[in-house]
Amino acid sequence: MSMKREPDRLVLFTDAVVAIAITLLVLPLVEITSEPGSEPASELVARHWPQIFSFLLSFAVIAHLWFTHHRLFENVKRYSSALVVLNMAWLLTIVVLPFPTELVGRPGEDHFTQFFYIGTITVSSALLTAITLLVNGNPELAVEARGLSRPVVLRALVPTAVLLLALVLSPLISYWGLLLLLLSPLAQRIR
Repeated sequence: MSMKREPDRLVLFTDAVVAIAITLLVLPLVEITSEPGSEPASELVARHWPQIFSFLLSFAVIAHLWFTHHRLFENVKRYSSALVVLNMAWLLTIVVLPFPTELVGRPGEDHFTQFFYIGTITVSSALLTAITLLVNGNPELAVEARGLSRPVVLRALVPTAVLLLALVLSPLISYWGLLLLLLSPLAQRIR
């Protein structure tokens, strides 16, 4: 059952939560600049490069997930209870992501951290897949109901499938498995 309200309020709330999550990513970097000492900035950056890299990676990940969400919600004219629940679950993954990001920035390889980080992104992608299928399969929710045609389903499933592969391969290839996402657009074109 769809709700009569347009999704503007839900989208604004979602945008605010994503903005807060992205802001939370930078807080550990702000803390390192307040450490006592007169270390030159170049040495400070060199010493904390893993934290800076994890921040940049997670910023890009959240930005990509938000952009995907944004494009998806351009096609939403109403929302249902199921859509709100899926959206809130998706927001949970976004809000949680700064925590494994902080763990990724610590020195040393840790398979649990890899699984936690890539797993969080995978769950986030799976929720976007579920939202995509819900919206496209329900003409009451979609501005343009595309139905669940093969291209729609493939475009929805491929990024999550690629992330699942990266998650499974993470003990062997660490975070490099995330580069498989670059193949996603190619795989989505296969019909």
